Amino acid sequence: MTPEERQLLHKIAETVDENNHMLHSVRRSMRWTSIMRWVYWIIIIGTSVGAFYLLQPYLNTLMDTYSNTQNSISNLKNIVNSAKR
Repeated sequence: MTPEERQLLHKIAETVDENNHMLHSVRRSMRWTSIMRWVYWIIIIGTSVGAFYLLQPYLNTLMDTYSNTQNSISNLKNIVNSAKR
């Protein structure tokens, strides 16, 4: 093996090592990105469920009030219609 071939082989080996290091870095970055994406969505969904759980009594009260108001308006319309006849 000539010195030029040896030098070229050494350069190729260094390039392969550098590429291998970059590839591992990219794969590690992709893995962490994927994990963080899952954590992000778990936090979003968990916060939404928790907020609904905490707000549910207030929402039920609001819905009951709305339903009672609709019933009162309906009864009032019936009374007005009865009075017109």
